[in-house]
Amino acid sequence: MLLLILGIVVLWRLQAGDMRISPAAVAEILFSSSPEATPQEILVVRSIRFPRLFASLAAGASLAVSGAVLQGVLGNPLADPYTLGIASGAALGASVGIHLGGIWVSGAAFAGALAALGLAFLLSWRARGASSISMVLSGIVVSSILSAGVTLFKALSDERVSAIVLWLMGSFSGASVESAAAVFCGAVLLFAAAEWWGRELDAMSLGEGRAFFLGVREKRIKITLLVLASLAAALPAASFGIIGFVGLVGPHLVRLVLGPSHRPLLAASFLGGALLLAGADGAARALGELPVGVITALAGGPVFCWILVRQRGGDP
Repeated sequence: MLLLILGIVVLWRLQAGDMRISPAAVAEILFSSSPEATPQEILVVRSIRFPRLFASLAAGASLAVSGAVLQGVLGNPLADPYTLGIASGAALGASVGIHLGGIWVSGAAFAGALAALGLAFLLSWRARGASSISMVLSGIVVSSILSAGVTLFKALSDERVSAIVLWLMGSFSGASVESAAAVFCGAVLLFAAAEWWGRELDAMSLGEGRAFFLGVREKRIKITLLVLASLAAALPAASFGIIGFVGLVGPHLVRLVLGPSHRPLLAASFLGGALLLAGADGAARALGELPVGVITALAGGPVFCWILVRQRGGDP
């Protein structure tokens, strides 16, 4: 069902817009070396719509799988790709890059995300030996400190403050195939590793320390998956800005249907995250090129509140 809906959304995204293109012409442009479409249609599909669609699919899959992995590893249903301060680190790095003239913004954002991850690891290890609770608390502390740094750079940037604000809201306009491919590779790498350790993830999600008695090398697997999940979340943040709630709401919605077993959960999260973000970006485009982060926040907030109320009421 997810594949069917995803196919419909992909077709809608490639043919809808200011220049409407028929599904047959879209397929010919994508898969034929010498399509009969007009040069304008070829340019629109291959150079504008397809890179943007690919970027939204890759980012959605990466964020959703990262959220599912972090929720399993940390045993915290409120965990998402930004629990460890990744978003704030990327935001601070990008703010520094924009403040210095807009050079290497993506590289600065990626470096900031990795630095925030390292700082959260260090604080957690010094506090309680990198336990699940200390990892979450350390991420919150790091995120608060770095968010203050972002506010400082917004105050100092004067005419560049609008660029910082727009980047913080996230957007796929101007996305390239190369950046989308890098994000997709990160998502596939994390997905493959998490699927390989699917049963170990099921054991770790039972609670801290219980996996040890089931023969799971918990610490090694946990650190590896945390690093891969953080890298997979840092890549879309560095390339496209901060896009929230996909890694939080996506896995929860899938878990309500499929249950907690991680192997089917990860596969459905991969497809479901891609579907959610591709649909959100299409809505953002239809509403006048709004930042996609605004759409995910407006839609994700109420959905997440509904999930909390449903779980509190005792429903599975």
